[in-house]
Amino acid sequence: MEDVTLLTVDAVSVRFGGLVAVNDVSLDVPAGQVTGLIGPNGAGKTTLFNVITGLQAPSHGVVHLDGVDITRWNAARRARAGIARTFQRLEVFGSLSVRDNVLTAAELHRSFGNDPRPATAVTDELLARVGATAYADAAADAVPTGVARLVEVARALAISPQALLLDEPSSGLSPSETETFGKLLRELAAGGTGVLLVEHDVDLVMHVCDRIHVLDFGRLIGAGTPAEIRANPVVQAAYLGTAPELAS
Repeated sequence: MEDVTLLTVDAVSVRFGGLVAVNDVSLDVPAGQVTGLIGPNGAGKTTLFNVITGLQAPSHGVVHLDGVDITRWNAARRARAGIARTFQRLEVFGSLSVRDNVLTAAELHRSFGNDPRPATAVTDELLARVGATAYADAAADAVPTGVARLVEVARALAISPQALLLDEPSSGLSPSETETFGKLLRELAAGGTGVLLVEHDVDLVMHVCDRIHVLDFGRLIGAGTPAEIRANPVVQAAYLGTAPELAS
């Protein structure tokens, strides 16, 4: 079966004054696959996420969703079109319960989507899916960091996204929780979602991603399958002292 490209980033650059944060980066996110985006701290990964989701205008380049140029769309319009994300820095509604964090997104989606199910049912289903049901009534700012990460994922899923962008979602998860989370990502991809994953847990990336892109100082220095990335000497050099397991 031929891969269907869902999200396309074409020759995107971002400049902040004299600083080039992202330099002529192009990548595709196919539907039904988990695509990795890795690189050392400061490589430009989150900035690229911000461009894709409409929080940062590119200095150059375009972004397409399902073949439509969305470069000038604002973040809200992109969300309604099916792009959802989580954040490197936790962005939960701390004074709300875990359930209400997800319920807010589910109710919003009902206002512009076509899901006939009650928002409460969607919320309970998603909390169960990410493994956060036991914390449903707890305040979001009182749960462990790993659980809060899962709440962010559930909230993003509440809008039934075509493209799901995850920024370091496994931070704070235990090894067993990370393994379960990896299975969730594969299930989402199997259901047709295009997942773009920024993650420092290289083992997780290598196990769940179909294809991986590597950024370093804003430039794309490698792209390929996990095996190809492991064997890429340029990637190994960029990660020297940061992720030595790449060279193993």
